[in-house]
Amino acid sequence: MILYDYILSPDCYKVRLLAALTGARITLRPVDFHPGGEHKTAPFLAMNPSGTIPIFEDDGLILTESSAILTYLAAKAGPAWLGDDTPAMRGRVAQWLAFSQRLSASIGKARVHDMLNKPADIQACRRAGTQCLREIEAALVEQRLAGHAFLAGDRPTIADIACFPHSMLAPDGGISVDPYPSIRLWTRSIRALPGFIEMPGIHRLHDLKPEPGPIPERV
Repeated sequence: MILYDYILSPDCYKVRLLAALTGARITLRPVDFHPGGEHKTAPFLAMNPSGTIPIFEDDGLILTESSAILTYLAAKAGPAWLGDDTPAMRGRVAQWLAFSQRLSASIGKARVHDMLNKPADIQACRRAGTQCLREIEAALVEQRLAGHAFLAGDRPTIADIACFPHSMLAPDGGISVDPYPSIRLWTRSIRALPGFIEMPGIHRLHDLKPEPGPIPERV
């Protein structure tokens, strides 16, 4: 299995992280994304006409969307990461995989704008990114009330892997994660998983803030 990888790409990190958590052996092929623009050259466009990374190759199969790669890798190396084989959990996992694209389109664009000077409507990206974090926080509060620490249920799934990197990198795009204590607990749960690996730039200041208090009981 080969991952065409850029070390500072959140979408590439998702794949590296899941591989580490499942013990899957993947070969990393570094891509000169910036400043070289290697992902836009003819050999890469032949694999992925959209000119994006990650690109994942295994035994003749080429996948170019991070959510599809996570699903494939989990099915091959760690089926438990797909969630319980029930319609409800499979639906929740699929919903969070789709939601992760909103994170890429908002927080991801804000981050690339601020770090690499790529054009974007930065205020719109920040508003959309803040809304995404609020939705994650609200969902995690509901999960905590049910006694669960993760997005789709009582154990980690590829839903968490899909949403974790952009959520933690939001400050790179001028979006604070400080107002979200349930996100803080969630990230601690992810970091505590056996095999967890870091990504350069992932912020720990939010993660290291004081423990959030208990959620008030509903009346």
